[in-house]
Amino acid sequence: MDEGAPTTARLREVLGRAKRVVIVDAAPQEADAPERARTVVTGDDIAELARVLAVVDGGTGDRCLCLGWPTIRVYGRFGRRIADWTLHHQTGLRGLGDCDADLRDGPALTEWLAERGLTGPREEQAQQAVREKKEEQRRMRWIRAAPPGLAEAAAEVAVYSEDLGKAKARLAALTRERYPEAAERIPLLLAWAGVPSRESGGGWMWFDVAVLDQLLAEVPDLVLAALADRAPTPAQLDGAAALFCTFEWTGTHGRDLPEPVRSRLSAHITAEGTDPQRYRLEHGYYGADGTA
Repeated sequence: MDEGAPTTARLREVLGRAKRVVIVDAAPQEADAPERARTVVTGDDIAELARVLAVVDGGTGDRCLCLGWPTIRVYGRFGRRIADWTLHHQTGLRGLGDCDADLRDGPALTEWLAERGLTGPREEQAQQAVREKKEEQRRMRWIRAAPPGLAEAAAEVAVYSEDLGKAKARLAALTRERYPEAAERIPLLLAWAGVPSRESGGGWMWFDVAVLDQLLAEVPDLVLAALADRAPTPAQLDGAAALFCTFEWTGTHGRDLPEPVRSRLSAHITAEGTDPQRYRLEHGYYGADGTA
């Protein structure tokens, strides 16, 4: 098929010439594996497939980076294969034109496939819904952990968008406006930066990094003073542990921390640290020999 914008009319034209369609619950490189579930569509069912495969005309203008699955192979007369398509995230179709196309009704296609024994897409959608719920709960915990007066600005940062840079700048400006004294501001930021350390699953999100960026913009001696001149809370020590192992901090200030910061951080990690914190302690991220 000549490249061009994907349309439902193009899809129907191809399927109008089809004698059978083989749909395999696998990515293209695994589609020939005999153990992978598959269904063969023939006769009147091909028209029904054309209905549930309808796309938004014009396409997305882009291509998903993943391989895609299930794989859809369309065969015409004499068994000649006339099209190869893949589904992407159960919401898009690849192979119909010069870019991907959004499905008009992804859930309808998912159920249609499940009725024919291809339950993988439905299971993936269920798992994705669980992941999205957990991610939303994680975002909300981070927003709720924001210092008083910053939750609304934090919520804007927690939504990844083209305006993320502006949202981060607004949050940083509001933080300094609301808490102009570094002695008050830095401990609050440290405690906020410690929140992701206790999240199950680990890893840092872009909104977590926004808080570390604010701490990295502070005067380093004032950050150290906030941990040395008062008894820091466990949350603040978690935030410090995250800050002091960033490339930006170690690249400028090295790994050795002054006393009593180093001893306090070491004692906290030894007593109640996470596995990543203990690993970094043992490998000298907070001192030359990794001990207090």
